[in-house]
Amino acid sequence: MSDDDLIPVDIKKIAISNIACAVAVGTDEKEFPIYIEPAIGAAIRMFIEDIEKPRPLTHDLIGSILDGFGATIERIIINDLRDNTYFARMILRAENELGTKVVEIDCRPSDAMAVAKMKGAPLFVTRKVLEAVGKSETDLM
Repeated sequence: MSDDDLIPVDIKKIAISNIACAVAVGTDEKEFPIYIEPAIGAAIRMFIEDIEKPRPLTHDLIGSILDGFGATIERIIINDLRDNTYFARMILRAENELGTKVVEIDCRPSDAMAVAKMKGAPLFVTRKVLEAVGKSETDLM
């Protein structure tokens, strides 16, 4: 997958209820919903709004582990859609006295978005996914 196949996106809106959560992801021209667990939607909102938490959440733990190993999130890519399920990859980079290591990890888009918002990492979607889904902004939520 080349960088030309990656489209920068952002979280446009989060709609949370007691039983469901929809996260609108997209560009200024095109958005699509990803349905996730309400608790993870609430965590994403906390990171976006910089809400202080009384205790660390799981995503905070992941961030602390990355910091401890000197790793950064290079980018998050929502890279596939199969059977109404989105897939994502988290690209990590760690540099030390032995050199640079880049690791690509399979992850749920919901977890990836939470960690990306916490760490300020860029979010991308593949052109293939964006062309396969999405509605105009007025059709969402």
